[in-house]
Amino acid sequence: MEVINAQKQKLYSSIRLPFQFLAVIWVIQVFQWLTSIDLGFLGLLPRQLSGLKGIIFAPLIHADFGHITSNSVPLFVLSTIVLFFYRKVAVRSFLFIYLLTGLSVWIFARHDVFHIGASGVVYGLVSFVFWMGIFRRSLQAVILALIVTLLYSGMFLGVLPGQEGISWESHLLGGLVGIFTAYWFKDEIEREEEKPVYSWEQETYQSPESFFLPPDAFEKTKAERLKEQQERERLW
Repeated sequence: MEVINAQKQKLYSSIRLPFQFLAVIWVIQVFQWLTSIDLGFLGLLPRQLSGLKGIIFAPLIHADFGHITSNSVPLFVLSTIVLFFYRKVAVRSFLFIYLLTGLSVWIFARHDVFHIGASGVVYGLVSFVFWMGIFRRSLQAVILALIVTLLYSGMFLGVLPGQEGISWESHLLGGLVGIFTAYWFKDEIEREEEKPVYSWEQETYQSPESFFLPPDAFEKTKAERLKEQQERERLW
């Protein structure tokens, strides 16, 4: 019962932060809808000093309700997965993906349009979970990678250039940042991923003679023979 309660508590705490993040971006979207104010100017404008603010604000701004809806479900699911299964590195990984994706888009993306939306973060999370399975190769990490592949394999088409109204650069660069983040944190193993050490692996090897004689029996005999030989030579 204690284990079940602990897992429930862990699940609730893993859901809380993604829910709060989604609440923020939905409040912003509703505000835009109610006031008819377009906050797109807070987006990311590459290689322009005024566009640097988009590294922080761009993932919070969406063009319409269709845009925010398409990002909300995968963002919630993937964030919850990372927080639940990669608890040690979850917050740091999310910040890496969030900030480095924005910085990469600011450096490399088209400079004549504002880039908005959380899709770059979503692609970063997909890539992070998948590549954690490649780098760690624990049973848990591999299973999560397979689940994410089955759920979101269709998203990989989003990295192709030339798609009207889509920041494919955010998708591509978010995916690359996800790979980098997975590699960066690959050695910070969760407790559930640690390989159990069985009792027989802890036992030291003993030769068959050790069951009948003390381990140093032959060495002691050899030492005694050498001592006796030295005494004989001294007497001569």
